[in-house]
Amino acid sequence: MFRTALRNVFAHKARLLMTVLAVMLGVAFVSGTLVFTNTISDAFQKSSAKGFDQVDVAVTPKTAESKGDRVAKAPKLTQATLDRAAKTPGAASAIGVVSGFAAVADKDGKLVGNGFSTQGANYWGDRDPRYPLKSGKAPSGKGEVALDSQTAKRAGYKVGDTVRMSIDGPVLTPTVTGIFTTEDGNVAAGGSLALFDTATAQQLLHKQGSYDEIDVKAAAGTGQAALQNALDKALPKGQAETTTGKQLADDQAEQISSSMSSMKSSLLVFAGIALFVGVFIIANTFTMLVAQRTKELALMRAVGASRRQVTRSVLAEAFVVGAVAAVTGLAAGIGIGAGMRSLMGATDAQIPDGPLVVSPGTVVTSLVVGVVITMLAAWLPGRRAAKIPPVAAMSSVHATATTRSLVVRNTIGALFAAAGIASSLYATTMSDGTSAQAPLGLGAGLLVIGVFILTPLLSRPLIAAAGPVLRVFGISGKLARQNAVRNPRRTAATASALMIGLTLITGMTVIAGSAQQAIDKMASSALKADYVVSMANMNSLSPEVAGKLAEVDGVTATSGLGNSPSRIDGKTEFLTGVNGATIGSLTDLKVDSGTFRIGGRDVVVDDKTAKDHGWRTGSTFTTNFEDGKKQQLTVAGVYEGNDMMRGIMLDSAVLTPHVTDPSDMQVMVKTDGGTSAAAKDRIEKALGDNPAILVQDKQDISNAISKMFTLMLNMLYGLLAMAVIVAVLGVINTLAMSVFERSQEIGMLRAIGLDRKGIKRMVRLESLVISLFGGVLGVGLGVFFGWAAGKLMATSLTTYELVLPWGRIGIFLALAALVGILAALWPARRAARLNMLAAIKSE
Repeated sequence: MFRTALRNVFAHKARLLMTVLAVMLGVAFVSGTLVFTNTISDAFQKSSAKGFDQVDVAVTPKTAESKGDRVAKAPKLTQATLDRAAKTPGAASAIGVVSGFAAVADKDGKLVGNGFSTQGANYWGDRDPRYPLKSGKAPSGKGEVALDSQTAKRAGYKVGDTVRMSIDGPVLTPTVTGIFTTEDGNVAAGGSLALFDTATAQQLLHKQGSYDEIDVKAAAGTGQAALQNALDKALPKGQAETTTGKQLADDQAEQISSSMSSMKSSLLVFAGIALFVGVFIIANTFTMLVAQRTKELALMRAVGASRRQVTRSVLAEAFVVGAVAAVTGLAAGIGIGAGMRSLMGATDAQIPDGPLVVSPGTVVTSLVVGVVITMLAAWLPGRRAAKIPPVAAMSSVHATATTRSLVVRNTIGALFAAAGIASSLYATTMSDGTSAQAPLGLGAGLLVIGVFILTPLLSRPLIAAAGPVLRVFGISGKLARQNAVRNPRRTAATASALMIGLTLITGMTVIAGSAQQAIDKMASSALKADYVVSMANMNSLSPEVAGKLAEVDGVTATSGLGNSPSRIDGKTEFLTGVNGATIGSLTDLKVDSGTFRIGGRDVVVDDKTAKDHGWRTGSTFTTNFEDGKKQQLTVAGVYEGNDMMRGIMLDSAVLTPHVTDPSDMQVMVKTDGGTSAAAKDRIEKALGDNPAILVQDKQDISNAISKMFTLMLNMLYGLLAMAVIVAVLGVINTLAMSVFERSQEIGMLRAIGLDRKGIKRMVRLESLVISLFGGVLGVGLGVFFGWAAGKLMATSLTTYELVLPWGRIGIFLALAALVGILAALWPARRAARLNMLAAIKSE
């Protein structure tokens, strides 16, 4: 039986090629994902491990917790702490570490790296073992800085150059005195690192007299654990906590692995979708291959082969096909992983150097996935073939599905679809969007399964609806419609492959478009300000920025928004300091009760915070500021909060004296002439054309949101393209099999006068109808899931409204039609080239 299976595989090489390609693409996606993420993870882990070579024990401030009316204040690591750590028995040296945000501009004034990986820190003494100097000397004083070698190379800086940079707003122009090398993971990933001498770093990064961390190096013969125990005894209780360098490296490796795991999971989801779509093709292919060999299998049964042997014969074929596809897919996946790594290296998203990692787990996973998926998909056709009685098979009595089997299938499909719709609708009625995710996910799965089972039933009326259009193409159109519904199960399996991809693409497009409009609406409805000024990395701005902007020509009103923690009724609440005199002209928040009046002890509170505390207009409450002092405040008004503006707003004149390190998260600006290129240019020049600061009007904010959603959608479209390609292979496969089965019929049509163009047109129209059928189902399901998911988002995004992107939906249907046309090129050409006499004589 195994020899028979091998003979059948080699006898149908062309027919099985599409199946091999479908499985291969899915396996390549899986193996490529594993190779890529393992390679990146390994490179970052090795790089981060090198970064801890100079750290045997790290001392960090102990985490503080708020209790009662006291605002938590984390203890600081002072010079006294550093001195005590350095004198601890077993310690060879101790280095005080200061770090924070520092934006570096290149010679064109553009920010080097992205806002979240541009760091500043201190260079310890004249020779810091953490940062070996390649050239120059250590920085000294506020006018000097050292840059990492990668940043210096990308920005074109060398020792002696003046560099433009910013810490929290104002532009600094220090001289580059040194270029150093580092194993810092942020730098390896494309960020930047600027080093100042310790005193300057403490001043610029607002860490006067304190350190973020103390790195202690062990003396010869002292282990990390022994040094950690000694430091625990030497340092004041409750002030600091210690971690060994090994533990830091292990924790960093775990964080890297965790972050890579998220990326790996996301990519594997799309690989799974491609494989799921491939299952339809495999099942379709083996169903048709088994159907074509029905008499052969019946003869084998008649001469003594058992049902199990017939099933095993089909599974043996599937094993060979799956093994070939898995091996080629693994090889292709290794190439994909290497290509993705090179692609990242060619962009700003740089990664540390390291070898390509092809783990045994990747090899085993790829082979198992390819073989198991293929065999599972082929099992049902093989089992169905084995159950056919030999006599019935020889007379082809089995060919037509019984009425009972169709009723059972449609009943099961209807139950699944009804359960899926019910679960999805139930999820949309839940007030907690997080809790509703599980029933919505369950409902989506059940509904997709139900529609797939019902697809043969749905195919007849939907394809029949295309009848009037197909009649325009004469006899070719009529034959195409009849051929499309001749085998509903095959048509359903082919259309379902395309349906899955378009369901996901349409659903995500609906959700993204609706969410983008909701955020745009929120921004436009909450702001009267012409511009919003903020840091590129969303860090805080120096209070100097608001003062500078107020002096710019044409600026009529400004207000910074600064946050500070407080304790109210035993709970931590963040207070937002604003300019009480101007904030009303800069915002357009809906006031539910009272007035939007801020000044002195009068504050305004968002509706959710007011509800949580039981406040209303006129209510008074006592707040405990960050410095421990108390003050009674009065609620002058309650406004409708949103994701952009919420919380307790009070005048900065009241809040700032109680804040240890005053700063603004953003500054709102209004000009006398509204938004204009000239006004924006004046504001940017007043801030020194600082690359670390964003000056955005409402359109800029909208464009930034649009860019984010567009980037996300394009990435998803690219990943789902794999599933669409697999679906195209499915359509080609189905049509090729259909042409082979109908060879005699096509020969007869040619004999009675249908020319080659008519044959081609018939096959193309059949492909077009099947593809559009899958497209309509996919778009319909996608819109439903987009609506249901939007209901969940609306629980937290109050401005959310369903937006149907009709233009893109039209493009998706056009894409489905294009898939049908392209998929039919080879089968149509093959059908038209059939020799009519040979075709008539074929069986």
